[in-house]
Formats: sequence, C-alpha cells, structure tokens
Amino acid sequence: MTDINNVPTVSVFYASDGTSARSNELGMRPMQERAWEKRGEQYLLIKSPPASGKSRALMFIALDKLLNQGLRQAIIVVPERTIGASFADAPLSEFGFWADWTVAPKWNLCNAPGTDGGKVNSVKTFLKSDDRVLVCTHATFRFAMERFGVDAFDGRLIAVDEFHHVSANPDNRLGDHVGQLIARDRTHIVAMTGSYFRGDAEPVLMPHDEARFETVTYTYYEQLNGYEYLKRLDIGYFFYTGNYADDILRVLDPDEKTIVHIPSVNSRESTKDKIREVEHIIEELGQWQGVDAATGFQLVKTPRGRILRIADLVDDGPGRRERVAAALRNPERMNDRDHVDIIVALGMAKEGFDWIWCDHALTVGYRSSLTEIVQIIGRATRDAPGKVRARFTNLIAEPDASEEAVTEAVNDTLKAIAASLLMEQVLAPRFNFTPKRPESGPVEGADYGEEGYDPEKCNVGFNHDTGQFHIEIKGLVAPKGKEAERICREDLNEVIAAFAQDRTSVERGLFDEERVPEELTQVRMGKIVTDRYPELSEENREAVRQHAVAALNLTQKAKEAVLDEPQAPSNGSTALIDGIRKFAMDVRDLDIDLIDRINPFGEAYAILAKAMSEESLKQVAAIITAKKIQLTPEEARDLARRALRFKQERGRLPSITSADPWEKRMAEGVAFLARMKAAAADG
Repeated sequence: MTDINNVPTVSVFYASDGTSARSNELGMRPMQERAWEKRGEQYLLIKSPPASGKSRALMFIALDKLLNQGLRQAIIVVPERTIGASFADAPLSEFGFWADWTVAPKWNLCNAPGTDGGKVNSVKTFLKSDDRVLVCTHATFRFAMERFGVDAFDGRLIAVDEFHHVSANPDNRLGDHVGQLIARDRTHIVAMTGSYFRGDAEPVLMPHDEARFETVTYTYYEQLNGYEYLKRLDIGYFFYTGNYADDILRVLDPDEKTIVHIPSVNSRESTKDKIREVEHIIEELGQWQGVDAATGFQLVKTPRGRILRIADLVDDGPGRRERVAAALRNPERMNDRDHVDIIVALGMAKEGFDWIWCDHALTVGYRSSLTEIVQIIGRATRDAPGKVRARFTNLIAEPDASEEAVTEAVNDTLKAIAASLLMEQVLAPRFNFTPKRPESGPVEGADYGEEGYDPEKCNVGFNHDTGQFHIEIKGLVAPKGKEAERICREDLNEVIAAFAQDRTSVERGLFDEERVPEELTQVRMGKIVTDRYPELSEENREAVRQHAVAALNLTQKAKEAVLDEPQAPSNGSTALIDGIRKFAMDVRDLDIDLIDRINPFGEAYAILAKAMSEESLKQVAAIITAKKIQLTPEEARDLARRALRFKQERGRLPSITSADPWEKRMAEGVAFLARMKAAAADG
C-alpha cells in the first residue's frame, strides 16, 4: 500500500454555547427569528447553512404572507422530490406560533406519481382552487411557467429552495423564469440557499435583479458556534496513487458514521464499474454477512467483531435503491444512531439529505462545483448528542508524470486548493472593515483585547454575540451607496469564490516565481469585481475589491498564526480570533498596501509542499510553467489605470527600473499599452 498524504486545509473549533437551538416565544431559532423580522419584504433572500432551519423559517413567513399580507397562495419549489419532505406538515402552534403549517397530500407533488409534465395539470388545478400551499420540483414549476405564463402566478408567494440552482445565464430556464417574475413585480419571492455561489462561477442573479432582494445572512460560524454538541470541524484533502478502493481504509474509520460519495463513472478516479467499487469497499471493511430483510442494508462484520450496517445507494437494480432510500427516510428511525453506520452514494445524499449522526463526509474525486462541496460538508455539520467532531475528506489522485491524465490531476489539485480557500472563508466570522481615521472610535459590543481600543493604532475588535470582527485599515476605500455597502457586508464570500475559481489566479499564486502579489490582489481580483458588478462606480468597485482581498488575506494570515502556535482544544474557539489579532498587532500599521502585498495562496502552497512528494510537486509546477501566462491587453489597461493612480498620489509615473516589483510591473503595463497603440497606428 502507498501512504496517503493529508492536506490539513482547515480545522476549526467552536464554542458550542447552544444558542443555535434555542427558541423564542414563537418557537423560532435565531436564524428563523432573523428571517421573520424581514417577513414584510416582497423579495427576500435567505443565505444560511444546512440544518439552520431554512424550511421552517419559510413556513413562518409564508403563513404570515397568506394570512396577514393578502397573498392568495404559496408555491414552494425544490430541486428534487426527496427535499419536498422538508415542507411536510408541522405543528408550529405546539411551540408558540399562532398557526400550523399544513400541506394537503394531493398538493405535495413531490410525492405524486407520474412525470413533471403530467403534474403541470395539477398546478393548474391548484391555481384555480382555494387551497393555500403547493410543493413541487423546480422542473414542474418551470413547465408550469412555460405553459401558463408569468401572469398566472400574480398575487402569490413563490419560494425557491436551493436557490443556487438559479443562474443569470439566459440558458438557465429557472433563472429566466425568476427574472420574469421580478420584472412583472406582482409576486413575492423568498429564495433560500446554503451557498450563494455556483460551481460554474456564473452569477445567480443579474445585479439589477439581486438589488431588489433584502438579504438575511446566517453564517456557518454563527451556526456551528451556537451548537450544543458539535465543537470541531476538520476539512482535509488526501492524495493517493493507484486505485482509491485499495487505500480507502486509511481515511475511512469504521467507528465513524460516514457518508462515502464514490466518483462519477465519467471521472478519472472511477474504475468504470460502480458496483464493483462498492463491493471492494465492503470487502475492505470486513466480511459480508448478508442483507437486512427490513431495510436492505448490507451487513458486514469487521475484524474486531462489530456488525456494520451499510446503506448502498449506488446499486440501482430493480427496487433495491428505493428500498434502501425509504429505510433511510423512515421518520421513526431518524433519531436512532444505530440505524445505519455507513452510507455509500453516487449522485445522492447531498443537498437536502438529513442524517444528523453523520460524523464524516468522505468524497472520492474532486467535485466540479464549490457549491457541491459546501453541500456535502453540510451533511456532516448537523448537531447531535455525543457528536463532538465532524470532518470532510476529499480523496484525490496525486499527479503522476507517467499518467496520461496528469493535466487533469493538476486541475483537480488546483480546484482542491480553491475549495479550501473558500471554505476557510465560509467558516470564519464575518468581517466589518472600516477606514482608520483620526475620528475613528470603538464599535459598541466589540472586544478589543486586554489593552482595549487604542486611538493611535489600527484596532481589531470582536463581538462574541454577533460573531463579527471590526477591523480598522489605513487607506481603505469605504463603499458609498446602499448597493456597494450591501456587497461589502453580504457578498464577500461570493467574490472570493469567484477569485478562488479563477484558474489563472490559482496557478500564478502557487507556481509563478516572478509573480508580484499585487497582480493577484489588484489586477485579477479587480477584474473579477468589475465583471461581477459592472454597474458600480470605479470607486465602489475598488472598495469591494479591497474588502474582499482583506477578508481573504486576513483569514490566511490568521490560519498561519494558528498553525505556528497550536491552541488547546479547550481554547480552540478563540484560535482564529487570536490569529487575526496577532497578525494585526505584529505589524506597525495595518494598511491596504500591506494587505495587497500578501499572496493569498502562500499558505496553500506551503501545505501542498508538505503533503505531496517532491517529484509530484515538481510535475505540477512544470505543467503550470509550460503554459505561463503573458500580459494581456486587459491586464495592461488595468495596470495603466493603477499607474495613473500612482502618479496622482506620488506626482510621477511608475519607473520601469524601480526596485519595487509592483511599481515596475505597473510601468511595464504602461509600456505594453504604448507599444499596442504604436503598432495600431502603424497599421
């Protein structure tokens, strides 16, 4: 066997103060209460992690819109039929609310037989009825919109679950239909998602449509910090060589409740025989004892004598998968920790799948979407009695010079690094950056450490109740206007996700020895912000860019400080906070120039170098170097704009002979543009 190397991308400890599960007098948990406060909004976007209670939050809001705001009906649309169960009847009045949530069985079309096309007739019947609530899939809703037109849904609430399935791309039909509803402006829309970014880097909504939504954000940090039991989340990447099934027990602990996602049959990690892969995993775990007659679970005896109950969702033989899936959904066994030990899935058990006992989400092969990774991690981040630690592991084939698919392996490696950067950001507290000015002062509720707020320095405060940092930065451009302020407050993770998915940024950040960090933090991030928010003024785009770079780099520097000085588990919930404070206090002035000069991929490269063999790392570097990117006209124009700003600040243009690599790079951009213009003039 070949040893598998661990890439410890992030390990986060939480306080577990129990606030996430506490309910108010109406039976609402903190996230639901936050959403309820915005119940009067026509367009509401709820961004909240798995298990935070989005489904029930929608029930509260929908009942108010139906009974108090004059809407005729509520239509809840979900991406797949199994998620429809999340919106089944709920006795809300038993917990303090003034009404119960009920869905007539005939109007939960997720449970109805037949095709989506046939169910459209049921939607028509519902629209003409006096009944209040209908649940259907995204597909059924799309067909209904196409057949009946946008005006058929006037005066109704449309609630879209897993809203990241929507895209601003004209080819995305659901996104097009949502855009039509917004343009007509005669429906209310509640959009819900655990990850408001897409794997293809397409925006979910066009900026002018997104601006219509009031946003409610409940972060992973708030959710996990407020759990009662779960105190630690580990996210790691493991590189292997050969067949993954031969080495899977190096990362699969039979004593942990685990969901194993095997690779797609179209991926290079797959052996192209999914049934044999599952059999191989079972053989590695122990001796097969047969099939449980009641559930269809595979029974396997481990070398230590324990009987494992394994749910195989891969075998799609007649009736087999349906039987196993039904056993997993059995409401009478949902709270039974011993009901099942390991679930093996292919294309299932992801978003909307609820198994609170899951300790470990083990995924083989890189997934094409950062959204999918966030959703898979969410399977393990449920709170449950006795569950102190959860983890996500991505098992990836190590690049090998002898492989024909080595370029694909390198791409997977880069994607893994991108995902780790994003998840570190998602799991961190929220940042509230402000420019450091003479009149600056402390923010109410923020803890600035033992010495308190110092008016002569850039301060870092943390509000333990809201999970927000207040960080002062010299030279920071403040956003001006409601939309720019909203983006800096709510959308930094989406900007960072787009940056992390930009392959050019990852490649240059990791392997270009001549790269100047400002080229990544200013030019590449600047382009991403411009493409994503073209309607913003140049000053506001610069503000968004600076806020995103600051959030990403401070998280990286905090992680570096934490790794340098490991925290004891009892103090783990403060490790990230202490790391950010340590970095901020170790520099004389926390200014935007300093932050722009930090390579956000530096720590990622250090981890990669530790995890990979020297030969494999050289192979990755060689492939990146072979396609080294030259300066593009667009990058040159951006450099020239920054050179103009340099001249305004210093009274001279950047010098191409400067010892400062960033000043030299700006001068090269000006020279490149000059050559372009001269060539164009010469014909």
